[in-house]
Amino acid sequence: MWIASTDADSEVPPGWLAHQRARAEQGWDAVVGTVRPQGWPPALADVIRAHLREYEAAGRHPGGASDLHPHVHGANLGVRADAYLRCGGYPALTAGEDHALVSALETGGHRVLRTRRHPVLTSARLTARAQGGYGDHLGRLAERVHLPG
Repeated sequence: MWIASTDADSEVPPGWLAHQRARAEQGWDAVVGTVRPQGWPPALADVIRAHLREYEAAGRHPGGASDLHPHVHGANLGVRADAYLRCGGYPALTAGEDHALVSALETGGHRVLRTRRHPVLTSARLTARAQGGYGDHLGRLAERVHLPG
């Protein structure tokens, strides 16, 4: 059994679930994907560029592209049910439960695939619903790069 996770304000691409299923059939215990923000106001183009530059650079190897990445998003996550149960599932945290789950899977010796394939489109909300989450990150970046007047 496979548990696929996304967010209510996100849109999975065609083939997203089939991709996770194929990785499960290859023996992976979890698939940790990336996200692409959507819905940015045009006035924040410089924030968009800064975010994408930082996001894409994370985990890249010098001299070449890599499919691997350090990101964890509940909006693009899949896990084998037995591995999920063995590592204790999502912990009861107000934020970062997706990071904690992936960390527990990795610490527990489960096979975790981090892939940039099949990114999920997610809300480019600058007002965070959860402190420490993706929206909070985008809001801090907007303040640092460009504070709208």
